[in-house]
Amino acid sequence: MAEQSSTLMYKGHPLRRKDNLVYYGSMADKYIIMIQVMGSEKQGELDIANKVHLQLQLTDPDLKSRDRVVKKSDLPDLFSAIDMGSIWLMRALAGK
Repeated sequence: MAEQSSTLMYKGHPLRRKDNLVYYGSMADKYIIMIQVMGSEKQGELDIANKVHLQLQLTDPDLKSRDRVVKKSDLPDLFSAIDMGSIWLMRALAGK
């Protein structure tokens, strides 16, 4: 039987979550997207993000964390952040 990967993928790049941080992209690439959930509200039984911070970052381990940030934005929800982040990542990896 074929073994399946347990990594969640979106538009060909991995999505990984740790607490309130979501990383989109691979550390093997030059850039990644970091999404930080800054606030959430209860809708029924679910917590829904209502304030999200998005950053395009370099993956170079020799840079200080503040020097890795290439672009950043605050957005109202997680869907908008992932959508915009995928565009930023695609353009950055293409060299545009």
